[in-house]
Amino acid sequence: MGKIQMSTPLVEMDGDEMTRVLWKMIKDELLLPYVDLKTEYYDLGLPMREKTHDQITVDAANAAKKLGVAVKCATITPNAARVKEYNLSEMYKSPNGTIRSIMDGTVFRAPILVKGIEPYVKSWKKPITIARHAYGDVYKSVEIKAFQPGVAKLVFEGKDGTVTEEKVFEFTEPEGGVLQAMHNRCRSIKSFARSCFNYAVDTKQDVWFATKDTISKKYDHTFKDIFADIYEKEYKAKFEELGLTYFYTLIDDVVARVIRSEGGFIWACKNYDGDVMSDMLATAFGSLAMMTSVLVSPDGNYEYEAAHGTVQRHYYQHLQGKKTSTNPVATIFAWTGALNKRGEKDNLPELQAFAKKLEKATIATIEDGVMTKDLANITTFPAEKVTRATSEEFIAAIKERLEKLL
Repeated sequence: MGKIQMSTPLVEMDGDEMTRVLWKMIKDELLLPYVDLKTEYYDLGLPMREKTHDQITVDAANAAKKLGVAVKCATITPNAARVKEYNLSEMYKSPNGTIRSIMDGTVFRAPILVKGIEPYVKSWKKPITIARHAYGDVYKSVEIKAFQPGVAKLVFEGKDGTVTEEKVFEFTEPEGGVLQAMHNRCRSIKSFARSCFNYAVDTKQDVWFATKDTISKKYDHTFKDIFADIYEKEYKAKFEELGLTYFYTLIDDVVARVIRSEGGFIWACKNYDGDVMSDMLATAFGSLAMMTSVLVSPDGNYEYEAAHGTVQRHYYQHLQGKKTSTNPVATIFAWTGALNKRGEKDNLPELQAFAKKLEKATIATIEDGVMTKDLANITTFPAEKVTRATSEEFIAAIKERLEKLL
């Protein structure tokens, strides 16, 4: 059988540590034997980011905007310890944050459901997709340590010369306190709203959105107003045609509703809410390694990635020559998501079918009881029906089932 052909390359962003090792395994065993893989390759491993002073990350993001579909391996966001370990000249920013900013995207994360890995919330029957606004708020905040008495003010100087000033707080105690100022851009919030509504139309899911507008009557209320305005003017008719709904409520109310729900909707979250809730959902559904993640821009560009980190502990074991049982499912689904979207954009049904078969083979492997250690520890299957596999063994088991499907 000849290899499946591609017409337009994917943007391939390689990464760090154990996920970089798995990246090569997945390509060598599950992709290259079957697909004439065309990619525009960018090495986002820390050594190359250091060599290029992080220009490689900017170039990769711009390539994703140009080619429309990208797939990304997990990468290190260095802290002080990593700067020393990798002998870096500076503490580089998160590659994900850089890419999100350049692509102006929203991150959508959803659990991969398989038999034997049951949600801890028993009412959940369908995946819940977290849509995280990937700009501003605490992640772009400015902070001050005010360790003495004094007055804190929030000041905005308009281009027309007008000045708006609000007193924040008057510190009277000798030890003072701390201050934080956050911002967001109306343009970014509009992109967030459109990305959510577009993704809902694509995936045929309702949208739930929540802020704390009763307390934050300007900041959060602006999010609420922009979402409502764009929905009414641009998406309401399409939603009604598809039988979809847009639902707004307060963040504390939506958390309670999510726990009682059956799932099957998009939960749109501000940046911090999305950061926290996506990990909560991943754990409650089973495992962060069983979570898809895709960055979607309002102009229709996509970047697929694993939702987890670089699995540092397993990488050190790998360097010692030890076998690891690292879960590659999220990384496999990053590749299948990108291949499916590339096939959709280029009208290549054979490529789309391959991506779906690889996903099916991966799920079948787990449901047949062949699991990496993380899944074997939480499965509801009887112990005698579970085979604990190394990373290599797990990928080999997927390959065996994939070849039967092909």
